[in-house]
Amino acid sequence: MPAPRLRIRAIELYERPVRFVKPFRFGAVTVEAAPQAFVRALVDVEGHGEAWGATAEMMMPKWFDKRPDHSPAQTVDGLRRSLVEAREAYLADSRLDTAFGHHAAFTPTMEPKLAAAFGPAQIDKAVLDGLLRVLGLNAFQGLGANVAGLDARLTPDLAGFDLDGFLGGLSPLAEVELRHTVGLLDKPEDLARHAHLRWFKIKLGGDVAADVERLAELAAVLEQSAPGYRATLDGNEQYRDAPHVAELLDHIDASPALGGFRRALAYLEQPIAREAALARPLGAVAERVPVIIDESDDGYDAFPQARVLGYRGVSSKSCKGLYKAMLNRARCAAWGPPHFISAEDLTCQAGLSVQQDTALVAFLGIPHAERNGHQYGGGFGSEAEGTAFLDAHPGFYERHADGTVRLATGSGRLATAPLSGPGFAHIADPDWSGLSPLSNPTSALSEGVHP
Repeated sequence: MPAPRLRIRAIELYERPVRFVKPFRFGAVTVEAAPQAFVRALVDVEGHGEAWGATAEMMMPKWFDKRPDHSPAQTVDGLRRSLVEAREAYLADSRLDTAFGHHAAFTPTMEPKLAAAFGPAQIDKAVLDGLLRVLGLNAFQGLGANVAGLDARLTPDLAGFDLDGFLGGLSPLAEVELRHTVGLLDKPEDLARHAHLRWFKIKLGGDVAADVERLAELAAVLEQSAPGYRATLDGNEQYRDAPHVAELLDHIDASPALGGFRRALAYLEQPIAREAALARPLGAVAERVPVIIDESDDGYDAFPQARVLGYRGVSSKSCKGLYKAMLNRARCAAWGPPHFISAEDLTCQAGLSVQQDTALVAFLGIPHAERNGHQYGGGFGSEAEGTAFLDAHPGFYERHADGTVRLATGSGRLATAPLSGPGFAHIADPDWSGLSPLSNPTSALSEGVHP
């Protein structure tokens, strides 16, 4: 059955400030607050009717755009510009087309490409949500039936690959295991509070000696409190090149205190700055540890380029585009082992953002996911909003002793059944009346971020 065609009738853009409950440091930036974008899209599905879809995503400073001559405020404004550019282009396209067809017809003009992809990625999620709501399908049913009309026009390397059969053959996971993020400001002793978890993601700072010393401190706590743990490392582009990464691995391998950690290490995420990461092969580093791209994943051609250079994986993040994640997952199936896709998190906040990203992770069959947003973000916009989401998705959230509603992380896993209502993991709504229209992209974010 062909994917239904639709028109996008309206797109609304909002934002809300989120103050973090503790600072989060990655790379050279410490974030204490950032705005969260909200998108609503009205879709008219041919022969079926209309519905509003919605999504949300953090506008993190100095991640999508790490150019040193751009301030944190300017990088957030770039994400706003990306949203505005995508809204204007999508609304100007009055054709009947599939959801993926509307996505494929838009070519962003901004730089850098990772920031340019932010706007269409959010609108695509809202459009898909509206489509699924019209059809009365949940995320797992709709993605499996390819109602978005995913094809290989943007990924010619997948020409001839049976995308419909592949998507229909995926078995969504009933649970996604949590991977706890250890930020650069987090104290090693705090890890003992997360002994019920098995997976941990550790941020690196780019100074080999300091990183190895800190890893030894963290490993000592993990081996004591979470025996049998597994770990990933996130370089956040802080290493210069492959020889610099090799130096890090040499020091880890030479450290008696890190023998257990080395055996627990599953992969290394984007250690090299994006400007250099795909410039030359990883060489011997690729044989020592699986390395994946994250920030370098700024277009449909990035993963194939990285593969040639020795990279073995790529991250899935809804903020970078759900269709790209799905097609990269198909590539992993087409190429076979050792290629894989991981599930990472750019502080997905409670509500639509973390629900939709977790549903995508479960659909793609990725067994564990970094889910750090609930540790750092301030949660829902109000008590009433939190209660609405708790009531709509029981088992996915829980009410803490202080009255706040947070992810239900006590088991170390997130159940996905609570996300299986009609739409893209969207039953309850944020308090739309409490949101502000998206700020003019020339405005400045004056606080909350310190380089």
